[in-house]
Amino acid sequence: MGFLFRDAAGPSLAPGGSVACVGAFDGVHLGHRALLARVRERAAARGLAPMAVSFEPIPREFFARGTPVPRLASAREKIAHLRSAEMSALLSLRFDAALAAMSAESFVEDILLRRCGVRELWVGADFRFGHARRGDVALLRELGTHHGFEVGVMDDLCVDGERVSSSAIRAHLSAGEFEPAAHLLGRRFAIGGHVVRGQQLGRKLGYPTANLRLGRRTSPVGGIFAVRVHGVDARSWPGVASLGVRPTVDGSGEPLLEAHLFDFDGDLYGRRIEVEFVRKLRDELKFDDLDAMVRQIDRDAEQARGILVGDEGLRRPGESRDPAPI
Repeated sequence: MGFLFRDAAGPSLAPGGSVACVGAFDGVHLGHRALLARVRERAAARGLAPMAVSFEPIPREFFARGTPVPRLASAREKIAHLRSAEMSALLSLRFDAALAAMSAESFVEDILLRRCGVRELWVGADFRFGHARRGDVALLRELGTHHGFEVGVMDDLCVDGERVSSSAIRAHLSAGEFEPAAHLLGRRFAIGGHVVRGQQLGRKLGYPTANLRLGRRTSPVGGIFAVRVHGVDARSWPGVASLGVRPTVDGSGEPLLEAHLFDFDGDLYGRRIEVEFVRKLRDELKFDDLDAMVRQIDRDAEQARGILVGDEGLRRPGESRDPAPI
């Protein structure tokens, strides 16, 4: 049996029954991990399958109707993190007009019971579901009593007195507050992807870069950063990176993540890497000419080197630096 499933209809993914959780899981932060750990523990105690139910796009993206919504992780990264949390299966539902219109009762009966075989469900205290977000914990418990499944509610997780949430992490990142964001996320914010060919301008200017396109993803951060790059080899490579639209050299308006690895000489085209953001140096600027831009890059690189001396990253024990391939 596979791990990832997308369709709401189909045979039961847990014929013997499951303990499941439901959520958008953007970033799979420390609060999400506590929820997933509870599901694993309860599933082991009851001899049931641990499962997660999520959505792509996440609901807030669907309801934004084309307005860019910053995310902490791509769909690929989210799936990899949920897999590493040892769920037996992930039902990643296509969030579209039909799913948005589904009643809370139908969601429970068709998705949770028939598709997931839920015998015990865990959610956060503010969980809402079904058409017009009519479903809440009280309705879940009422339906659980009727259909014979239990409902557990996870208390909020607080770190340094702050409630852990995806919105709080996004707010910290957008303000350039990377360490508080990392403490809530459980690791530093990172963006992964396959290295693509660019204009080769960086190489001509003495700063060759590994370039990642964001595609449809909107990042909560932008500017110039001290970074660590993973996936090149066993070590993490210190570097300086730019995430933005490159106003001095490109008028396309397409966001691009460009990472220059210090003292690296090699070909990374096609390689999947992960750029871990350590500290923001400044906002993106438009320069009068390339000479002015290179002088500023020199200053950025020197500042980034100073920041990264002795830095070993902020990772939890056992946390993968490079999400598993899917």
